[in-house]
Amino acid sequence: MKVKTILVSQPEPKMENSPYSRLIDKEKVKVDFRPFIHVEGVDAKGVRQQKIDLKDFTAIILTSRNAVDHFFRIAEEMRFKVPDTMKYFCQSEAVAYYLQKYVVYRKRKIYVGKRLFSDLSPMIKKYKDEKFLLPSSDVLKPEVPETLNALDISWKRGIFYKTVISDLSDLRDVYYDILVFFSPSGIESLLHNFPDFKQNDTRIAVFGNSTVEAATGAGLRIDIKAPTPETPSMTMALQKYITNANK
Repeated sequence: MKVKTILVSQPEPKMENSPYSRLIDKEKVKVDFRPFIHVEGVDAKGVRQQKIDLKDFTAIILTSRNAVDHFFRIAEEMRFKVPDTMKYFCQSEAVAYYLQKYVVYRKRKIYVGKRLFSDLSPMIKKYKDEKFLLPSSDVLKPEVPETLNALDISWKRGIFYKTVISDLSDLRDVYYDILVFFSPSGIESLLHNFPDFKQNDTRIAVFGNSTVEAATGAGLRIDIKAPTPETPSMTMALQKYITNANK
């Protein structure tokens, strides 16, 4: 079965020359973007109810851009001036770079991991006397609290934002050759919006082991997987599949 249409369950990339643009040009396919989930902020009252007072902390652990945005949003809502002495521990370079939206980078104490959360451990260990705050979503990978508990430090998790299922009812009668998922929440959203979903000839593409497990657990047939040694990105996996399907 040839591929003509693809729905990616994420927001459209902001950069002009994204890998999806190249895929569209090369394979002459139509690619639509639609977030199946979205993030909603918890208000200052909701954070206070978690017994969190921002002035009690000397270091912030940031795992994503959302964590950055919502930490500074809450600080503003609470009229808390983040001190220049605050230390920031960022899971990746992308998160640290994004921090520049709110702080003057060279004047702050910023520590950056490579990619995995566990990469931050040696840096956090060096500053074990700090009081750490982890602003997070209501959905948190188990490895995060496990890693922090193993370090024997003073830390507290604050739920600053929540992952919410988007309303997709307008897509009920719209059919795509491929649906692309990047998280278990995306699969959950599909089944929440369309409990009677029948896969039939729709191809399912998934990124990451947890998404594979969610799709398989939901009884979906997985046709395209990434990352693999041969196709480390989703666009490469789609490209390979479409080239074969559209011969």
